[in-house]
Amino acid sequence: MIAVIKKELKGYFLSPIGYIFIGLFLIMMSLIFTSEILGYYKSNNFEYIFFSGATILTFVIPVITMRAFSEERKNGTEQLLMTSPLSLTRIVLAKFIAATIVVVITEICTLLYFAVLSYYSMPNITITLCTLLGFLLLAMSYISLGIFASSITENQIVAFILTVGLLIASWFLPEVNSIFDNFSLINIFSGFPYGQINIADTVTMISFTALCLILTIIVLQRRKSVQ
Repeated sequence: MIAVIKKELKGYFLSPIGYIFIGLFLIMMSLIFTSEILGYYKSNNFEYIFFSGATILTFVIPVITMRAFSEERKNGTEQLLMTSPLSLTRIVLAKFIAATIVVVITEICTLLYFAVLSYYSMPNITITLCTLLGFLLLAMSYISLGIFASSITENQIVAFILTVGLLIASWFLPEVNSIFDNFSLINIFSGFPYGQINIADTVTMISFTALCLILTIIVLQRRKSVQ
């Protein structure tokens, strides 16, 4: 499993994918930080940028997940995965962990904004930690959905569009019916930047992540059984 994680991380950082993801995210976050936090609001609330950051994730997470399995199918290396001594569960988890590590690295980079704000006035540490935790849970949910989308197509662009489409659709589900409130991940995340760690919301995001990973394993298992 460690070998697969290393392989995935090399794939991210020996190609432009990982740098494109980190670069795009930090450029957009920097624009928000400069214009809103330092400019308009003139605030030391580090967590404010993550409200917009949650929206940015919708469009950048698919950059690192679209190739997870679709590239394997396109390059004909999926058979190697299917016949690998590792179980499909471990392979899926390894790809998920590798993508999550890329997000964690990116999240660590955002602490630069925290350092800038600390020069003027120390931001609230508790709220900052809650925000970073919520943001990581949201990113993990998005990653799992992106990996699932990648497992059902061999075209990376289709996987990208499918992931973005599903995530955007989730924004509007609560407007259709209040019963869908728990399906809007971005709404669930919105409590974390206020320093609120709601157990139900945390469990919902973790459950969503687990469900998408399980669905990915089922898709791969069914494809393996027919080969």
